[in-house]
Amino acid sequence: MYCVRKVTDDLIWIGANDRQHALFEATHPVPRGMSFNSYLLLDEKTVLFDTVDRAVQTQFFENLEYALGGRKLDYIFVHHMEPDHAATLGDLMLRHPEARIVCNGKAVNMIRQFHCTDPKGAVLVKEGDAIDTGRHHFTFVNAPMVHWPEVMVSYDSTDKILFSADAFGTFGALNGILFADEVDFDRDWLDEARRYYTNIVGKYGPQVTALLNKAAGLDIQMICPLHGPVWRKDLGYIMDKYAKWAAYEPEVRGVLIPFASVYGGTETAANILACRLAELGVPVEMYDVSITHYSYVLSEAFKYSHIVFASTTYNNGVFVTMENLLHDVVHHNLQNRTIALIQNGSWAPASGKLMAQILGELKNTEILEAPVTLKSALAPGQDGELEALAQTLAASVRGEAAAPQEEVADKPKGFVCKICGFIYESDTLPDDFVCPICRRPASDFEPLA
Repeated sequence: MYCVRKVTDDLIWIGANDRQHALFEATHPVPRGMSFNSYLLLDEKTVLFDTVDRAVQTQFFENLEYALGGRKLDYIFVHHMEPDHAATLGDLMLRHPEARIVCNGKAVNMIRQFHCTDPKGAVLVKEGDAIDTGRHHFTFVNAPMVHWPEVMVSYDSTDKILFSADAFGTFGALNGILFADEVDFDRDWLDEARRYYTNIVGKYGPQVTALLNKAAGLDIQMICPLHGPVWRKDLGYIMDKYAKWAAYEPEVRGVLIPFASVYGGTETAANILACRLAELGVPVEMYDVSITHYSYVLSEAFKYSHIVFASTTYNNGVFVTMENLLHDVVHHNLQNRTIALIQNGSWAPASGKLMAQILGELKNTEILEAPVTLKSALAPGQDGELEALAQTLAASVRGEAAAPQEEVADKPKGFVCKICGFIYESDTLPDDFVCPICRRPASDFEPLA
């Protein structure tokens, strides 16, 4: 049975929702499901805008045949060849051999790769090319790496609609609604829109900015994305969000604290820091990265201006869930942040130095010097270090110079084993010293930084 909604008098949403699969792209949790949007235009010529994922193909084909009402299908606009939008393209070509595929050169090669067929009669378009379907006039705009190299968008200058491919999409099933103004988007959808953006296209900020610059030259009254609600009102709201995300500009001046704690010592330090920050009026959010999927924490990293990564040392490295998060943050090209570190280690705290090495790849990012160091748990009086860090972060969040802090106790002097990370606390290291962990000689030790 068909399930469709009208977008305009002659444009119909014929997509479908998937609530049975727990993961999108085999990695991102989608507890609220996922929508796969496809649209059909009934002009003098009929146009199908993309297909859908195989998970919802039965509903899609029922919707398409109902909406066509016996008419032939003239064009299939292929904006994006990723299988969540094009897995059913091969089947569609068999069902509607009369339809001409409209795509660019990169996409036609991917059609051959994914569907092992040559789309005969395909109309290859490039930037600025146009197609008339009767009342409607379409122009094509390339959007490479938003988020595959073949991506393009199309603009209907008649009804002023942008068919935006993956841009302006969001996680979540539509649950009967179609338009963003049918819900409280800021309250109920923004977090999932941000999580979708940051995880799917967050790496490609410059390319998204390039597309936004092209869109600024068009009179857009409606945006039809391939995931999530259609935008017909308040387009400036979502455009502004995308501009911020693409420029790696935080939405909130506040502190995010992701932590990895095995036995609770690191978590306690993170909690104390959060309390001190809250007392100073600084917005704070915390996540246990061993419990919360990294896609949520990455999204929050794009949201907040300051981040404190707190991790225990594990096998002389960074605890695995924190290390995975750090690499994901770097992989997604986060920029323009201020970062502080808390490290823990019962005999050889090393996670701070290693976290700093990973995060050192981030552009325009300040890593505050000297991580707060725990040895198993906070030592008596060490809460002063967290108080000092909170004061420094609060001043930075407000754009103020940090107030002078009282001197904290001198950090221990000593030597660290370059092989296993064991720390020998002393002003001098005996020439005949042997590491009790890895049995390496004194020559494999270096002074603590």
